[in-house]
Amino acid sequence: MGELREPLRELIECGLPQALEVMGERWSFMILRASFNGLKHFEEFLSELGIARNILSNRLAKLVEHGILKREPCENDRRKIEYRLTEKGLDLLPAMLALRQWGQKYGSEIVVEDPVLVDERDRLPIGAVSILAHDGRILGPQDLSLIRPENLGKRADGTLATPDAGRASAEVRELAAVRATGAR
Repeated sequence: MGELREPLRELIECGLPQALEVMGERWSFMILRASFNGLKHFEEFLSELGIARNILSNRLAKLVEHGILKREPCENDRRKIEYRLTEKGLDLLPAMLALRQWGQKYGSEIVVEDPVLVDERDRLPIGAVSILAHDGRILGPQDLSLIRPENLGKRADGTLATPDAGRASAEVRELAAVRATGAR
């Protein structure tokens, strides 16, 4: 992936260790999957997942603590609590789908998808989760490189690339702003 390597011993220099700290075990993902499937109540999670009560309580508390789920009183019974996905939790959907697709492809058992996850408009199966360039091109491992923030947009031939404001992601625009200001 280019001439630079990530500082692998520095746990705070990368988002992966931080994500694994919150989501790095099976039950957190199973609870997240259940949330995406509309489960909201402790007893629903308990019966649907077959998880021990103490483990469920612990994992729900951790997901709430990290802002992935939020606790809200039920509208019809204020004594009951609902666990709802936050924006931060919803942002985990692509990661979850990527892991699901990887498991379907490389799992030790053949997984027949039933029901099938489809896009709402066409009702056809979703495509593979991919790595996308700022302009929407699908990238493979050979297309990736690590560079210093001050070199963002500097192509190998010395020319400068600028993200298409209409198509670029918020992250690319943010990184371009960092490059422009020289800030970190």
